[in-house]
Amino acid sequence: MKDFANYEGRGRQDTPPVDWTAEAQRAAERYNGRNEGELIREIYARAAASRRAGTLSDAEIDGFYNTFAPMLDAGKRKRLQKLLAQLKSM
Repeated sequence: MKDFANYEGRGRQDTPPVDWTAEAQRAAERYNGRNEGELIREIYARAAASRRAGTLSDAEIDGFYNTFAPMLDAGKRKRLQKLLAQLKSM
């Protein structure tokens, strides 16, 4: 790299990027008919682990929110916002 203008940041090379929307959908399918809290805990635990590993960006968190928020009522959207704010603060 000769200068910053030509830098192509790719993050960590040893772990592939995660499609968090697809990951959430797979978790939802596994928990179909189960407690909503169980689903939320699993998604949060996986996202938190990725956040600590440096493989989950704020942009990906925002993308997750933008995908799922329209499907939620106001109360669930507010809970999701709080949860994602916690992830962003890690």
